[in-house]
Amino acid sequence: MKREKLTIVKIGSHVLDDDNKLNQVLQQFSALKDLRILVHGGGKQATDTLKRMGIEPRMVDGRRITDAETLKVVQMVYSGLINTSIIAKLNAMNCPAIGMTGADSNSILAVKRPVKDVDFGFVGEVKEVNTLGIETLLAAEIIPVFCALTHDGWGQILNTNADTITSALGSALAEKYDVDLVFCFELSGVLKDPQDANSVITDINKDTYLQLQKEKIIKAGMIPKIDNAFDALDKGVCNVFIKKYNALERQAGTRIHL
Repeated sequence: MKREKLTIVKIGSHVLDDDNKLNQVLQQFSALKDLRILVHGGGKQATDTLKRMGIEPRMVDGRRITDAETLKVVQMVYSGLINTSIIAKLNAMNCPAIGMTGADSNSILAVKRPVKDVDFGFVGEVKEVNTLGIETLLAAEIIPVFCALTHDGWGQILNTNADTITSALGSALAEKYDVDLVFCFELSGVLKDPQDANSVITDINKDTYLQLQKEKIIKAGMIPKIDNAFDALDKGVCNVFIKKYNALERQAGTRIHL
């Protein structure tokens, strides 16, 4: 029996923060013929809102410390401001969509990140994805749009990395669908030279990834993104792409593969 194709697209803060870029990626997303899921972050918007409310954001190695007050703002921005705006835009494009957190339909269970050197607060690490509710929506041709929030199963919402959520969804749903993951951001892909927008590395496998890390070409925030990609590929995802927000419909950017 032929399996259905499912494309999971993740969009990040720099795209979300620019209406023109966001509209472009949503137009292309709405035109895809496969089954679809959208995942979004929103860290930049959360940071801006925290500052406007007089709460100083705290970051360690690029990761947000989410105390109780910060969590309230993150919930408000991710599942309120950003998610509902995306849903409205997609529905205006005749693309029926529904907003989701990991708590909806018990979709994504997480555990609070253990305290080691730093207490990150209410930050979640994905433990389990329950696909029944998601599959029901997909079968009804309704597109789930997940924000970067999960829950612990005991009533606590947790701030969770959107790249991790994307990979976890892909890994879980790969048991039933042929899944592609697409990470959309403001650059054309993984660049060999950060100063040259045309220096896209078109293919990365595990061997070339290690070499690129050794040469310091791949570093900082790109490392966890690609680590998540390989984890998803190891768990059955077909392809992972990192590409520019306006290249969703064409073969472009960087392909991560085994």
